[in-house]
This record gives sequence, C-alpha cells and structure tokens, in this order.
Amino acid sequence: MIELKNVSKVFDGQEVLKNVSLTIEDNSFVTLLGPSGCGKTTILKMIGGFVAPDSGTILIDGADVSSVPPNRRNVNTIFQKYALFPNMNVFDNIAFGLAIRKLPQDEISSRVGKALELVGMTQFAKRGVKALSGGQQQRVAIARAIVCEPEILLLDEPLGALDYKMRKSMQYELLNLKRKLNITFLYVTHDQDEALTMSDTIVIMNDGIIQQIGTPVEVYDEPDNRFVADFIGESNIFDGTYYSRQSSGDSGIVAFAGHEWKSADHGFDSGPVDVIIRPEDIKLIPLRKEDESDLTGEIKSIIYKGSFYEIMVKTSNNFLWKCFTNDVHTVGEQVTVHIDPYDIRIMEKI
Repeated sequence: MIELKNVSKVFDGQEVLKNVSLTIEDNSFVTLLGPSGCGKTTILKMIGGFVAPDSGTILIDGADVSSVPPNRRNVNTIFQKYALFPNMNVFDNIAFGLAIRKLPQDEISSRVGKALELVGMTQFAKRGVKALSGGQQQRVAIARAIVCEPEILLLDEPLGALDYKMRKSMQYELLNLKRKLNITFLYVTHDQDEALTMSDTIVIMNDGIIQQIGTPVEVYDEPDNRFVADFIGESNIFDGTYYSRQSSGDSGIVAFAGHEWKSADHGFDSGPVDVIIRPEDIKLIPLRKEDESDLTGEIKSIIYKGSFYEIMVKTSNNFLWKCFTNDVHTVGEQVTVHIDPYDIRIMEKI
C-alpha cells in the first residue's frame, strides 16, 4: 500500500530523516514509535502530502506521489488537536470534505449518517463542536476522516489530549473501527503502551533512523539494540561479554553484572555485548545457597504499582536490579535473585 524508498529530509540544516526505507502492507495497523523529534511525524506528513522529501520516493499503490498534492491522494489525516471547525456543528464538520467535492446532498447525508453511526455520535449531529467533550471531538475528527472513504488513515497522536481512562477506551474503539473499515492505519505516537496495544507492526525510530521493525512481541521480546530495549518497556540493561563455545551446537557463556550465566542465545562472536533482563523475568525467592545461576541481594525499595510491586534489589556485588513481582516482600529483606538463561537477551553492541 505504502512504500518509502531512501527518503531524506532536512529542516533548518538538521537532517530529520536519514535515507529511510519502509514498506506498509494493505489493511495493516502500523505504528511509528519514538521520542519527540525522531522523524515519525515528518514521515506521516510526507505520506499525507504536507511535506515533500528532499530525496527519495514515496509510493502509494505503486504510484509515485512524491509531488502529488494532499487533495489528490486517497489519504486522510487525524491530527492531535483534531482541527475541527468551531463555527460548524458536528454534521457540517463531517460533511465538509464531501461538500468540497460537490457531491449530491442526499449522498452527503447518507454518508455522514453512516460515519456518525460508526463512531457512536448520531444523536450529536446538530450539536456545536465547542459543546463536546475531548473524547466526543475525537470521534468527530475520526468520522470526518473516514466519511471520504480513504484507502489510508493517518493518525498523528490523536489520543494525546485525552485523560488516561478515555485514552484506553478510545484505543479499543479505534481497533474496532479498523476492523470494520478494512483500511490501512498509520499511527504516530511516543506512547509505547499504545503501540504495543494497537499495532500489527511497530516501527521504532530515533534520530531520523529506523531502529527496528517488528510485531509488538518481537520488539519487546527480541529488541535489536540497546535503544529499543530501553525505549520499549522497563529493562535492566548491562554491559556484558559473550564467550562462544567451540562446539557449534553448544551454548556460550555471557558475563555481566559481576556474574557469569549460561547463554540460551546463539550466533554471537566472542566479545562485548549488551544484555537486557526484563524486570518481570526476575524471580525473587527466599534466601538460599547460591547456585551458578543465582545472586543474593537486599531489597532497597518497594513501590506498589496497582497490579504488581516494583522492587529494587542491590546484590552482594553492588549491582542494582529492578524487579516486578506480585509477591509481598519487605525493605531490607535478603533474597535470592534468580534469572533463567532463556530470559537473558543478548544484543550486539552498536
């Protein structure tokens, strides 16, 4: 559906996109995820036709649209601030794009009615948009975008202005809408929870470069590098050294945090690596005699997070570990820190 080939962009002497290539499949939900200023919104604006690339090509349905204006692309955008017309009611806001195309009034009424029904706003058709809540305004913005029947819907942090509970509710509403419409969604956010909840594919960006493309499970469980591991979820990240075995089928050894573990990861040359341990993969158990896979430590802090406890443990070799658990512990308690070799993720240093 969408393909970017070697796209670059410079603003005020700063290269915000650096030779980016990306393919987005038809009827997929793809999220561009990364910190502010990483280039994700620039990609969205390029696909929408609001920004032209300095180099490279943008294809939609196989056709080069790099120089095609926004109104000639079958693409609609939902902005973070919604950009509704304050002097119009809900119906007229949604009908605006159809009226510009000079469609017959009965067709406009029919299509607006269907769009209002999809977003659950039929009873608000004649209400002014200033009288709507943030969540209702967001629904109107969605209805206005889908009423023109685009092949691609671009969403630029559309839930950023909503409170936590409303944002969660709207995430599921957008997913349901996606299933009903069978169109391609390209979503921009810096919120990792949104990306993991909603996406078929996540494109993680930093400093104008794509760091990793994968499913939510892939980018969380198998991050390609230290940046991805640190940006997605909570992590314990250590500098380590990998020692490969002579036998091709044998596991190696990885040393980090002052200890050595057997490695379940293969395919690395001996040398420096980055090591990631997710906090939920660490098991805290009553103090026992250490074995080759365990360390002992003292609990330094406990924070209740609602569905789990966040616990900081300082091991006897002076390394600090973040752990998530549902078990009840106390500050000052001596514990054994157990890590399964299969939960040790090794990444090449970049």
